[in-house]
Amino acid sequence: MKYSKFFQYAYLVFAALFLYDGITKWNAGISGAYLSIGLAALAIFMFFFRRKFTKKYDNSDKSN
Repeated sequence: MKYSKFFQYAYLVFAALFLYDGITKWNAGISGAYLSIGLAALAIFMFFFRRKFTKKYDNSDKSN
């Protein structure tokens, strides 16, 4: 599970990239900005979901 701790931060990197893409598309008037912003929100949600799952998994290993 050591790799999952590193991969959960990749979701934040992708969220930042999608958010940047969405803002630039929004300012340029290009359609598809909502999709990029939605993917950024999904990436942020996945970060917190994976973080909670990793903590839950680590706590169950310590109790056994």
